[in-house]
Amino acid sequence: MTTENIGTERVAFGRGYAVWIMGIDGTWRRSCVLKAVSSFEAELELEGSIEGLNLKEFFLLLSSTGLAYRRCELIRVNGSEIDVRFLKTKNRSGRPLGARDDRMDS
Repeated sequence: MTTENIGTERVAFGRGYAVWIMGIDGTWRRSCVLKAVSSFEAELELEGSIEGLNLKEFFLLLSSTGLAYRRCELIRVNGSEIDVRFLKTKNRSGRPLGARDDRMDS
């Protein structure tokens, strides 16, 4: 993984954890194995080819129903293994979650 997050706790799974990646527009989905994860990034081993897939930004689906997911961007490809970075999500106001709301400070 990248060295910029040195010191973050990363959990490695011995056998891996079955997950899926899915395009932002929902037009494609691939099975993969979650090998390691931290609060900022993950290491995945893909099943099948990634040729022709737009991996600039996609979803990592952690459940078969799609209710648990993270928005990701590709960091590195090494054969069938990829490293991804989790992107910050925004709330309905378009601001990152946890952003300070100055309107409340009156």
